[in-house]
Amino acid sequence: MIKLIASDIDGTLVPDGSDKINQEIFPVILQLKKQGIYFVAASGRQWKSIERLFGPIKDEIFYIAENGAYVGARGRELFTVPMAPDVVKEIIKDARKIPECDLMLSGKDIIYIESKNQVFIDYLILGYHNEVKQVEDLEEVNEIILKASVYHQGYNAFQAAGGIIIPKWGKRLKVVTAGKEWLDIMEPQVNKGAALCEIQESLGILPEETMAFGDNLNDMELLGRAKYSYAIGNAREEIKKAANYLADTNVKDGVLKVMRTLLEKNGIQ
Repeated sequence: MIKLIASDIDGTLVPDGSDKINQEIFPVILQLKKQGIYFVAASGRQWKSIERLFGPIKDEIFYIAENGAYVGARGRELFTVPMAPDVVKEIIKDARKIPECDLMLSGKDIIYIESKNQVFIDYLILGYHNEVKQVEDLEEVNEIILKASVYHQGYNAFQAAGGIIIPKWGKRLKVVTAGKEWLDIMEPQVNKGAALCEIQESLGILPEETMAFGDNLNDMELLGRAKYSYAIGNAREEIKKAANYLADTNVKDGVLKVMRTLLEKNGIQ
């Protein structure tokens, strides 16, 4: 019996960076909860961005934010995994060497940037609806940092930044693509699957009772925590091979279709 559903957001529920979600998913999530099935939104996004996207039901779901470095519910932090301050400062220096890329640092509640790239700024604020603070020098930010992210406007973050970031940090930290334009850097134990495991254990729910959806490499561990693991139709081939099932694409509401089928099986139309 399914007791928990976890879904990635960007590329899975919505196109990357979109603030538009099919609101028909909200009553479905509420109906599933009445049946004892919890919903977890799992994303590389800031938790405030997730709450805004799921506004009408934000108090009815769990959220895994910052690729697993932040877990919360009802506007409350459940746990976080901060990065070491000295490591963050070194990453800032490395990122400044990468042409045509911008860096953001994810604090618990605020994203910090020093970029003057207006396209990047608008994408963070108008697309993701993040809380963003522009500073003169990221090295002067004296806050807990959960994640560093390199952004490439030409959708080649791994190609542009990988040659500098991967050789130095690939074995010391968790470095993963989160869509073609993002390269995320976190503490090595951080991933969506580890965060989902914390929620599963707190609720007494097994992987055999869990369903999960994803499309990109930062969803690999998330799918690994669910017997009913789905790659959506537009997912990377690595994710399709790792998943046990295949759903329709994000633009065709693949996740919503599977969730509706689950409701129908439980006798709810």
